[in-house]
Amino acid sequence: MAFVQIIEFTTTRPDEVEALVGEWRTKTSGRRTAQRGTFTQDRDRPNFYVQIVEFASYEDAMSNSDLPETASFAQSLAELCDGPMVFRNLDVRSVEEM
Repeated sequence: MAFVQIIEFTTTRPDEVEALVGEWRTKTSGRRTAQRGTFTQDRDRPNFYVQIVEFASYEDAMSNSDLPETASFAQSLAELCDGPMVFRNLDVRSVEEM
């Protein structure tokens, strides 16, 4: 079953967040199990962002989390945030193409 992790956070440093994601992608090339990442900005709440990360399965997500680079990334991301991050772990029940 496909799996999606959503990370919600506030920051005044979104360019640094995007650069950090790029560094993580380079460092985990050929080993990461994340299939897609989407970085979004909330139009109605200043400095509020949502990162959506898609995986083939929950197990793949856990393998990705076990990478040392992912732990380092999460710590660095937390330092760029203006408050605590909120994680949502979602099993995908269905996807509809519209």
